[in-house]
Parts: sequence; structure tokens; C-alpha cells
Amino acid sequence: MAVTNGRMEHSIQGSSLADILDRILDKGIVIAGDVTISLVGVELLNIRLRLLVASVDKAIEMGINWWEADPYLTSQTKASSEQTELLQQRLERIEGLLAGQATKEQPL
Repeated sequence: MAVTNGRMEHSIQGSSLADILDRILDKGIVIAGDVTISLVGVELLNIRLRLLVASVDKAIEMGINWWEADPYLTSQTKASSEQTELLQQRLERIEGLLAGQATKEQPL
């Protein structure tokens, strides 16, 4: 409770959806659960679910930054494909030179 202008206000009175989402993203929330499918006492399938809802800043603070190394989510994808193309062309030139030398060295 807070006292504002002589009257008491409960914290839930001023909460809107945006306030709630802001708090959740700022603090982070983890939802965990397990789903198990069994038949006659034999476990057939076990699924462990873990969900983290947090802002990017909070995730980085917690040490979660998998998107920084994912080439599909970074600008490294284009650079990587260009580099691969250059290496492929270079390899083809080298193989061509080696094939040319091999035919010169072998007598017919």
C-alpha cells in the first residue's frame, strides 16, 4: 500500500496489463512442467518443459545469449555465405591447377 495525497492506494489498483508485463519482463518468470505418458506402469514418453519469459537485458544478465551465436539470427549469415563462396572458387582454381600439372607430368 502507498499513501498518496492523504489517501491509501493498493498496488493492484494502478496495475494495467502493460505494468504487469513490464514487471514480468524486468524480473523474469520461469514456467516448468513434466509430461509423462505411461502404459501399464511402463513409461513410454517423458517430456520436460522449461519456459523462460524475460527481457533481452534480463536474459543477458542471467547468462543466456544463444541468439548472438546463431548464424540465422545475426548478420554473420551473409558474411559466412560470401566467405564460403570465395573459398569454393579458390578451391576450384587450386584443383584446376593441380589437374593441369598432373596431365603434364604423365606421359601418354
